[in-house]
Amino acid sequence: MNEFNEVILLKYGEIVLKGLNKSYFEGLLMTDIKKRIKKYGEYEVKRAQSTVYIEPVDDMAKENFDLTYNECTKVFGIVSCCRAATVKKDMNDILENIVDYTYEKLRSVKTFKVEAKRSDKQFPFDSPAISKECGGLLLRRHKHLKVDVKNPDTVVMVEIRDYAAYIHCGSDEGAGGLPQGSAGKGLLLLSGGIDSPVAGYRMARRGIALDALHFESYPYTSVQAREKVIELAQIMTDYCGDINLNIISVTHIQEELRDKCREEYFTLLLRRFMMKIAERIGLYYNCTCIITGESVGQVASQTIPAITVTNDAVKTLPVIRPLIANDKEEIVKYARHIGTFETSILPYEDCCTVFTPKHPVTKPSLANILEEEQKLDVEALITEALSTKSYVKVTRG
Repeated sequence: MNEFNEVILLKYGEIVLKGLNKSYFEGLLMTDIKKRIKKYGEYEVKRAQSTVYIEPVDDMAKENFDLTYNECTKVFGIVSCCRAATVKKDMNDILENIVDYTYEKLRSVKTFKVEAKRSDKQFPFDSPAISKECGGLLLRRHKHLKVDVKNPDTVVMVEIRDYAAYIHCGSDEGAGGLPQGSAGKGLLLLSGGIDSPVAGYRMARRGIALDALHFESYPYTSVQAREKVIELAQIMTDYCGDINLNIISVTHIQEELRDKCREEYFTLLLRRFMMKIAERIGLYYNCTCIITGESVGQVASQTIPAITVTNDAVKTLPVIRPLIANDKEEIVKYARHIGTFETSILPYEDCCTVFTPKHPVTKPSLANILEEEQKLDVEALITEALSTKSYVKVTRG
């Protein structure tokens, strides 16, 4: 069986629609890819025709080819990934290699088809002719196979491109979206639950680089609860890149709420404090938005009137809620996809479960909320909370 020079082909998504700004997005994409794969060895990385080509250069890169490929499936801005054999742009060379390279894949399926893409119009065979020649040869070598052009078990691709011809058996779905950091930076309110990591992932997929802010209530919440959040941030870096995680204590704020305010308003008043603090942290780090995992109606503090009251606490930065119309089943599906679900359901409570009112108000009025806030020295409590800030740099890998 032939020895093959394998490469990874990564196809762009909506970057191709960026017109005069396309080079900016391509630059960010190439930077992210190179940063991700350098730990696996030396690679030649180049781009042409809305495709990134990744070719191993040294033995370490060849040994880690599978790990590199898996890493590439998590790059925002890429819609499809495949591993392909590189052959000469010569029909005889393509036919000599296509049988061996596709052998293991085709021996275990019943139907197939060959598709060809001829980007290099100087190649003497057009796409239908390439498909016919290759398909006929594969049928002769695999007596059990049948052609199914509508719903085949496997699609064998032959691509004639600038650099060479490439043979592969279909592609895997990429992460999609836009390159990391292409849309600025946002501050994610990261709790220990299921929703907020997914919200961060969804925004990172749209090109937002993430800083994060976690509120704790030690000693009412445990050290394990803090470690859980750090672990969630670590898992998120697989897709989202490095995250600056800030941790702030709201213990004294909650005690003041308990002692001085009406119980049914505890949660909303706390959320307003969180938003005020988040706005200051976000502005300090030059973030352009605050990101939360809220979804309409999921809990009492996420009704439309409650969200309106919460929004009023933020005066400068927009509050983005990417999960606002998702139900829990959809959010859990995303959490499983990015690998955060099992950590999110670990039984360590976050600050929002401390001093939870028995009957929280679901249709609050802003006037009543502001009346309750008058019972507190809001600015002093915020200043004190900010003085508790600790910081963890969470890096990919």
